[in-house]
Amino acid sequence: MTKRVVVALLTPVTWSPPGTDLGKWRAALAEDVVDLLARLAQAEPAIAATADDLALAREIAWPGMPIYEVRTATVLPVLEAATAAGFDQAAVLAADAADVPGMVLGKLLRPLSSKPVAVAPTGQESGLLAVASTLPAPEWLADINLDTATPMTVRRTAPQPSLVESTADWHRLRGPHDLATLDPALEGWENTRALLGG
Repeated sequence: MTKRVVVALLTPVTWSPPGTDLGKWRAALAEDVVDLLARLAQAEPAIAATADDLALAREIAWPGMPIYEVRTATVLPVLEAATAAGFDQAAVLAADAADVPGMVLGKLLRPLSSKPVAVAPTGQESGLLAVASTLPAPEWLADINLDTATPMTVRRTAPQPSLVESTADWHRLRGPHDLATLDPALEGWENTRALLGG
């Protein structure tokens, strides 16, 4: 049986809604992502954080949830940690996509049965929601910054572009324009919802 892990990566958050403390905002976003991962049926959950963010990781982790300390808040160190932990597949998800549905992550993992890498775009010019890979990651896979990468930058290092599958996109909460993308009808994201006043 294939062992899968989905890892919430604590990436930098540089914006919060007016009147909302940046630290509390970042914690609420990440906690909502972690709460979703803890309920996923198709993969085990984990958190990845640099040394500076370990305190936040411990604060939002569910009991027994693994926390990987990584040297940079980028994808390859997380994939290396998941390989060392004995997983066959891993997805690395930005921890600022508070309302991402579980089905989006399911669609990200599905192509790994035939492709070594899959990416979920944000639907914007730059940035990825998540990257998934078979483990160990292919040697051609360059390190990826979820804030700046695109499906094209990931494909650029592949021997064939078709080795990287692009799946359903979903927004992250990185600026004021992203608030309008939140769907109040979606279940979950309680912490973020509470900070925004319901």
